[in-house]
Amino acid sequence: MLALDQGGLDAAAAALRRVHDGAPAIAPLRESLGRNDPATGYAIQEINTGFWLEQGRVLSGRKIGATSPAVQTMLGLDQPDYGMLFADMAFADGEEIPNHRLQQPRAEGEIAFWLGADLIGPKLTIAEVIAAVALAVPAIEIVASRIADWNIGILDTIADNASAGLYVLGTTPRALADFDPVMCGMMMTRNGVPVSTGIGAACLGNPLTATLWLARKMLEVGRPLLRGDVILSGALGPMVPVKPGDSIEVRISGVGGVTARISD
Repeated sequence: MLALDQGGLDAAAAALRRVHDGAPAIAPLRESLGRNDPATGYAIQEINTGFWLEQGRVLSGRKIGATSPAVQTMLGLDQPDYGMLFADMAFADGEEIPNHRLQQPRAEGEIAFWLGADLIGPKLTIAEVIAAVALAVPAIEIVASRIADWNIGILDTIADNASAGLYVLGTTPRALADFDPVMCGMMMTRNGVPVSTGIGAACLGNPLTATLWLARKMLEVGRPLLRGDVILSGALGPMVPVKPGDSIEVRISGVGGVTARISD
């Protein structure tokens, strides 16, 4: 595959930023760039991460995507992907989400981990991840796509910050010893009607295993996970479309519940 010049990467990154700021969704980048590889996607994602940090946005954590075998097969992946979480993406339990902040939104139920220690060891282990996790809360991730009609390949979703949108954190913090992250059940309702169910094992077999993968990957790319970071560890069930006026509730056994409403 021919190398893509910096101008092409910069143009793709700028196109995604324009949609983020309110422009219409764009055609798949894999078509205009003539490729569909993760490395190009991450190069574009990193351009926008650097741009937004220079503009004053603050990193609050990371998200893990494509944690289910079905999604990995669809995207042609053999591992998850990751995206950046910024502080202005965070909402509190029950807080109304402005509809204008969303692009083709869909909701997922997840466990969010808050780190009480840095994950920067030379060969990170699951024991270090467990020790670093200070607490867990239920979370709703409102994923989004700046690509028209969610017509995404692996390059598209990675370049688009792993299709990150916004996230809502619950206010029932739990220690890891208080619940089973593998067997905990998740139910999501939309306007009171069940629309998605799942279990912790659906997330790479264990949300903590997914977090270990992320911690190692962040060390590789020079953006290590640090104390205070929030980790959206991956969906526990299928994502569902949402629209203005919808109310979403996620309940995870042993972890608690979290709600969000999208404004009209």
